[in-house]
Amino acid sequence: MKNKIKYLLIPFVLLTSLYIGCQKDDYELGDLTAPTNLVIETVVEGQDSANPNGDGSGNVGITVTADNAMTYKIGYRNVTDLSDDVLEMTTVASGITTKKFTEQGLQTYRITVVAYGKGGTSTVATSEVTVLSLFDPGVEVVTSLTNNASKSWVVDKSVPGHFGVGPWNNGSYTPEWWAAAINEKVACCNCFYTATFTFNKVGNAFSIDVATPDGAFTKTGDLASIPGIPASGDEGCYSYGGGSSSFSFVPSSVSPSNSDVQTTGAAILLGGSTTFIGYGALKREFEILEINDNYMYLRVQGTETGNAWYLKLIPAP
Repeated sequence: MKNKIKYLLIPFVLLTSLYIGCQKDDYELGDLTAPTNLVIETVVEGQDSANPNGDGSGNVGITVTADNAMTYKIGYRNVTDLSDDVLEMTTVASGITTKKFTEQGLQTYRITVVAYGKGGTSTVATSEVTVLSLFDPGVEVVTSLTNNASKSWVVDKSVPGHFGVGPWNNGSYTPEWWAAAINEKVACCNCFYTATFTFNKVGNAFSIDVATPDGAFTKTGDLASIPGIPASGDEGCYSYGGGSSSFSFVPSSVSPSNSDVQTTGAAILLGGSTTFIGYGALKREFEILEINDNYMYLRVQGTETGNAWYLKLIPAP
């Protein structure tokens, strides 16, 4: 009996040794050398001797290269106007991207790049580029939105469809999936109607102040765009102290197709992460479908992939 046990143990020991040997190979990471020779190259669209800062489109082609780099993250900050101190980094695996800078006039931006190598090693570099942006939304849009000084807006609960949901990218420009009834959110989420959104114009600079006396109407966790919202919970009103940020006018990123809606061609692009309009959407670009002195109709990409949200606002009483 003892001999049988002995013979059984021998192959077990051999298999164990082989397994341990394989495990050892799994942890071989090689040389953990951080990326070197990190270079940032920029090309401003339309740049020539007569237009050293570009043609006013705000488009800048960016190419990043480095030795031993596996992927890159890129962030941008306006160093002409330091009121927006949020640096958001996005992954650009290939190191090649195009950025549209939208703040009006001549602005200087700092581009920060983190190049990642094996085992999480990294190298950081920065570069600055001065860009001219000349997008003009039109006098009517600016005057209706800001009154050329300051103007506050609220969601219009008195009309059907003041909040709606439809597809984002199929040529539709209507909330064909769902549209709110009059006063629909009063019982559950009255903060949706008491929050005010004040648009300010000082010279050629624009800003927005968001006041939320009864909280912010939003989803939670990764579906919330504003800081301090709980990690979980249903859609509803959540305590939020409001916020202020810059905003700029940009060309609408999506043009209507097969639609009866005639858009303005302009969109509101919010700066930072502390502001929103109506609902805490993940995106900060709100297309202005229609606007006049007494009415504003907006469209924004929703929290769920493929959704577009629609919002109707009126001047605050």
